[in-house]
Amino acid sequence: GGVGSGGGSNASGTTNVQEHVEYNVVTTIAARELDEHEGIDEAGLREHEEVTKVKNVSSIEMGQYRMETWYFSPLPKELLASCGGIIDILYVCEFTLSFFTRKEELLRFQAKELPRNRRHPPGNEIYRKGNLSMFEVDGLQERIYCQNLCYIAKMFLDHKTLFFDVDPFLFYVLCEVDERGYHPVGYYSKEKYSDVGYNLACILTFPAHQRKGYGRVLISFSYELSKKEEKVGSPEKPISDMGQKAYLPYWTSTVVDFLLNQSDDSQLSIMDISKRTSIMAEDIIFALNRLGILKFINGVYFIAADREQLLELAKRHPVKEPRVDPSRLHWTPFITDVKRDKFSIHSKKPSVQQEFALKETKNPPSGGAGYHRG
Repeated sequence: GGVGSGGGSNASGTTNVQEHVEYNVVTTIAARELDEHEGIDEAGLREHEEVTKVKNVSSIEMGQYRMETWYFSPLPKELLASCGGIIDILYVCEFTLSFFTRKEELLRFQAKELPRNRRHPPGNEIYRKGNLSMFEVDGLQERIYCQNLCYIAKMFLDHKTLFFDVDPFLFYVLCEVDERGYHPVGYYSKEKYSDVGYNLACILTFPAHQRKGYGRVLISFSYELSKKEEKVGSPEKPISDMGQKAYLPYWTSTVVDFLLNQSDDSQLSIMDISKRTSIMAEDIIFALNRLGILKFINGVYFIAADREQLLELAKRHPVKEPRVDPSRLHWTPFITDVKRDKFSIHSKKPSVQQEFALKETKNPPSGGAGYHRG
């Protein structure tokens, strides 16, 4: 929790997009530039910049990987005090996320204090397929583990937010599994209850495990949980550039794949797509605009793409491996009052105005609108 990061962008001129899509949504704007220091007064800003100028940890060692850090992290003072304020290598027990400044301490801890059956994150294993496993960890129940996860994340995320109250968050820790145990490769956090519909607060794949598709697995997993909750969701806004780069490929490939596999519906609204994918309407609009297939003709929105064009888009925006297999997910959502939850798909009622013509029209309006199935 705490260290905010996400992905996505808003459509310009939207009014309460979560509820319905109005006519004045025509184009989207780029994700607005983030003021990393918004909300900090000048004195606080000077202190923050002074403290974070110098990295206080050069690299961390987790399991068999040593990773050079990128940013300052506000580690506990007592840990830094033993090393004069700068740690060359921070040794991390990959199973408990305990911190050590000397390798011998880590090895002694793992040999004497770490139970043999505790070679995995705390919490519940809620997913396993092949060599990938996901654990759900409650920040309230496993405070030290989750705080240490945030400290590690801060070493690789450039955010001013140093907010380590982990109690209101759930942490989803992705692991590679082998005969030696469960090895964390990344995680995302999520508020237990978000009144603005966020299904992800912070996301990080550890540098040693990047370029393996794990970022997409974490994003996909956040939406699979939203589907189980029967809600639409979105990453925390506003969004970093890195966050948008991570999310846009997921949104575009998911929407194209969804449209390609529609054979029974002659008409679909944005809300229909949202309900089936759990992606929030504004993010779907953003993706459709980026794909270049959202048209506005005679006062009506059309997704203007025939099957051939969708197949071409699917080549350019593929659904990549590894995919999350929903049948391997064993998880029950926290029950909330559906009638009062505006992000529940049961509270979504598409208006006639926002119908998207995914129609088999014989005479589409000029400009080629209408969605033809090949």
